[in-house]
Amino acid sequence: MVAVDTNVIIRLLTRDHPGQASRATELFASDQIWISKTVLLESAWVLGSLYGFDAAQVENALRGLAGLPNTQVEDVIAVAQAFDLCTRGVEIADALHLASMGAAKTFATFDVKFAKRAQRADMPVRSL
Repeated sequence: MVAVDTNVIIRLLTRDHPGQASRATELFASDQIWISKTVLLESAWVLGSLYGFDAAQVENALRGLAGLPNTQVEDVIAVAQAFDLCTRGVEIADALHLASMGAAKTFATFDVKFAKRAQRADMPVRSL
């Protein structure tokens, strides 16, 4: 099994560097792949911030990647919950935060938009 870095995922999904994209494709075709939640989170940020993907495109790209038969993600239950929250209007990075809050009863944030989206998804989020 090979754990991959964000840059490998970005090359695979964007194909913006042909040589690296080819090597990333070969790796995903030949090995069992491990993706940590932190790499998923950073990939979401890079795709949205640097490549202009909208929230739905980011979610679809990462969901597709996580669903590959030779790919395993860290904390699959939390990642699945995060993808479910995306279908209810929460952006993937925020959804990963919520799905990873452990035993906490509420999640506090200064991000009012995030709080409203999360509350509409029935998540215990409080705007400060």
